[in-house]
Amino acid sequence: MAMPIRSSAASTIEELLALPEDGLRHELLDGLHVVTPAPRLSHQAVLSQFSYVLGRGLEGGADLVLLTSPADIVLGPRTLVQPDLFVIRKPANMRLARWSDVGVPVLAIELLSPNTAARDRGAKRRIYQQAGVAEYWIVDLDAQLVERWRPADERPEIVTDILLWDPGTGMTPASIDLPNVFRQALGDQP
Repeated sequence: MAMPIRSSAASTIEELLALPEDGLRHELLDGLHVVTPAPRLSHQAVLSQFSYVLGRGLEGGADLVLLTSPADIVLGPRTLVQPDLFVIRKPANMRLARWSDVGVPVLAIELLSPNTAARDRGAKRRIYQQAGVAEYWIVDLDAQLVERWRPADERPEIVTDILLWDPGTGMTPASIDLPNVFRQALGDQP
């Protein structure tokens, strides 16, 4: 069950980062401290499949890095997010040593759960769009589809079959067979 706000809610990134480890995911969304418990097994199974397929698609691309949360991605003075899965561009001649080195992801992916759906489609979507995340994917496990958002979009592109992602690096676009991803992760579950 999601716990939207804690009694010891942080209102700044510094306060959030100073909280003791508790095994939960803490984010600051435009100054609002939200806490999410561990995800369901189906969430992690689909996340693993997306990670595998995207990782294979990024092989040989030296300037892009695929990462998972927990992560502390700062997108504004009062905004720290932890996307389920994300791709960053590695800065030239710079070693990534801290989360503050990451900057704005080129791709952020959130897998919906009953406790996070409204936040992922609302506040987090607006935050990712305003920050300039090139693509934000909302993965709906129940409907077995992806809502693809870009910064200027007012409505998502709904993808149910083959999801092509071109990171704009001259690489061959990654091709994700969504029915296969969901079948591999969830089996024949409805």
